[in-house]
Amino acid sequence: MSGTTTPRSLVTSSVTVVVCAYTMERWPDIEAAVASLGAQTRPPEQVVLVSDHNAELLERARSAFPGVLCVANAGPRGLSGARNTGVAAATGDVVAFLDDDATAEPDWVERTLAAFADHDVIGVGGNVVPDWRAPRPSWFPDEFLWVVGCSYRGLPTTRAEIRNPIGANMSFRRDVFGPAGEFDTDMGRLGKDAAGCEETEFSIRARRAHPGARIVLEPSATCRHGVSPDRVTRVYFRRRCRGEGRSKALVSSLAGAESALETERVYVRKTLPQGVLAGLRDALRGDLSGLARAETIVEGVALTATSYALARLRALARRARR
Repeated sequence: MSGTTTPRSLVTSSVTVVVCAYTMERWPDIEAAVASLGAQTRPPEQVVLVSDHNAELLERARSAFPGVLCVANAGPRGLSGARNTGVAAATGDVVAFLDDDATAEPDWVERTLAAFADHDVIGVGGNVVPDWRAPRPSWFPDEFLWVVGCSYRGLPTTRAEIRNPIGANMSFRRDVFGPAGEFDTDMGRLGKDAAGCEETEFSIRARRAHPGARIVLEPSATCRHGVSPDRVTRVYFRRRCRGEGRSKALVSSLAGAESALETERVYVRKTLPQGVLAGLRDALRGDLSGLARAETIVEGVALTATSYALARLRALARRARR
């Protein structure tokens, strides 16, 4: 297909699910993710597990999952390179991505495919529900669940167009990757770092390669995403906010600030002020954790915005020196 042609409707379609893994520490999670794919009401035609430069993990996966295509990341170390390797190995009309610490609900594939019925839909995101592995802190606001890779307050609650899906639960038509290219390996998570936004930059690029195409959120396509104890601390919250600011600055330099921040403008203008007010109301009713949630929202915005601004300034200074 050409770079300006919207893909055809999927009357019948095959699905490849890509799971990217990097550490043996998550082996029980990896087993659960693969098991959830085997329990689908609409089984995927292919499951690809990509080991991110971990030979021990790859060997064990090949032994444990005989029905899964287990391959080594052929690109640079990191999530983007692993995803690109999965796309290259995929044979399905649709390539879906599930995080290695997530489990898909039994109708996940079925619900995802249903959202591709419209001919102009090139990508689908789903609902990502937190699976807390430690008690959720009372100060943690729903508006910042993106910090732990989950769906957050402010996202649509019915099927609707979005700029980009959450990486733990997303899918694209395979023929989109030809004109749009791959995930940018200069972006994305490397091991346990706090980087991200590679799906944002790719989604912007994919829509530009297919004028008139849409990426939609299908809230009924649900997965549960593990939230480990190290991610429910203030330290991680702050590190992740700073990482998001830096990542958004990189997306802005690659795709333009207008596209990179179109979703965030609404989120900051509408969702976050409502969250602060809700927290203050809770505090006035006697729930003092509401005050903590309001303070966390303010802190999260300040950290993310400051990190974004500093990264943009550093980028401008580098250009000036050149």
